[in-house]
Amino acid sequence: MYTYKNTNINIIKGDITEIKVDAIVNAANNTLLGGGGVDGAIHEKGGEVILEQCKKIGGCPTGEARITTAGNLPSKYIIHTVGPIYKGIDSDKEFLYNAYYNSLKLAEQYNLKTVAFPSISTGAYRYPIEEAVVVAINATLEYIDDNNGIEEINFILHSSRDYDVYKQYVESIFK
Repeated sequence: MYTYKNTNINIIKGDITEIKVDAIVNAANNTLLGGGGVDGAIHEKGGEVILEQCKKIGGCPTGEARITTAGNLPSKYIIHTVGPIYKGIDSDKEFLYNAYYNSLKLAEQYNLKTVAFPSISTGAYRYPIEEAVVVAINATLEYIDDNNGIEEINFILHSSRDYDVYKQYVESIFK
């Protein structure tokens, strides 16, 4: 665990659908209607209620975030955010940064104290993990600089490789 201005930051290897926090973040597509990877797992394990709520929302632009209840999952809410499909251009970084920052902003608007993120855009959207972790952590620390309502931010990494990349980067910042 790392602490930054009274906010705890954890890097955990695991399954985000099994984490009990106020909100887990879903790396969704623009439709919010489910997909592969973490998005598919959240919709499958969370149940039909999530899909019903997402249909009512009507989609989400890249870099923005929307919230639903968590259905059958142990968390209270799901914050759905859309990261960029990696193209190797400057806007990729901006959209990814906004996906993290706006998710935290939405969590705080709902007075949520604990949040868990997957690694957004690094699966099917092919954002290189070594670049994505820098954006994710920078967005998180800058959010904490600007706001102080969230007590715990977790990064839940499914693969050992992603976990190692996150852990190594965060350790390099906090040493």
